[in-house]
Amino acid sequence: MTQPTDIQVPPTPVMETNLPTLELIARGKVRDIYAIDAENMLIVTTDRLSAFDVIMPAPMPGKGEVLTRVARFWFDRLEDVIPNHFSSMTLDDLPLSDAEKQMLSQRSMLVRRLKPLPVEAIVRGYLIGSGWKDYQESGSLCGIELPAGLKLADKLPEPIFTPSTKAEFGDHDMNISFEQMKQQIGTALAEQVRDVSLTLYQRASAYALQRGIIIADTKFEFGVDENNELVLIDEILTPDSSRFWPLDHYQPGHNPPSFDKQFVRDYLETLDWDKTSPGPDLPDEIIAKTVAKYQEVASLLLP
Repeated sequence: MTQPTDIQVPPTPVMETNLPTLELIARGKVRDIYAIDAENMLIVTTDRLSAFDVIMPAPMPGKGEVLTRVARFWFDRLEDVIPNHFSSMTLDDLPLSDAEKQMLSQRSMLVRRLKPLPVEAIVRGYLIGSGWKDYQESGSLCGIELPAGLKLADKLPEPIFTPSTKAEFGDHDMNISFEQMKQQIGTALAEQVRDVSLTLYQRASAYALQRGIIIADTKFEFGVDENNELVLIDEILTPDSSRFWPLDHYQPGHNPPSFDKQFVRDYLETLDWDKTSPGPDLPDEIIAKTVAKYQEVASLLLP
């Protein structure tokens, strides 16, 4: 059972890690992933921030620790719904220096090496973002018909499962239909992913609402183990994978203020930028406010 730890913002941000005693498997938008052995790996959450699938040049100090703490909390809270990827190993089992262990202690997860599914599981509970644009144009959300007359940020009649492709680094995820998902991974597995995703969202959103937070939408990722059993992987219900709104500022018809990186997206939308790499430099004020929002959502969500 993983336990959340207190957040301590490091004196310097971690934009990239270099662990010479471990093999680097991948360096993603936010995470650096290292091989431990054939069955385990180390996921390090850096302070990189990705918006519109582009890594911003400036780090968000302490962001990786916040994301790790929040993800650990949710994995623990929801482990009765589905098994998760955590390994029984600890940092003390790895050939690392004391300084490396200290740097990693609050921003890393030791996990099992699983086969990730080639799709992302998105659950939407409110009409916002690309879903709102889709609804305005077609009266539907990702091909799912919705009632007429809905307003921006309205709560949907029920949460909707809208899968997407898992893009290669530098590319954009693309929405796909549930039928396309079934063709990719098989009907039984697709239905299981859908049902588990909706259950996770409903459980998490009910808890968050009690803490004054609306989870407007979120993304889950899954893998399968050696027995082809479904396992929850990556990160869950963090400010990077979800859209969080303060309940006391929520008003349908208006774009709610956001606790997550939507704050950065909203700023970027005001720029003359084509949403391709390299990302623009962010003002110190935007960085400071973004870091504060990450910290605030953690303080509200976690006991």
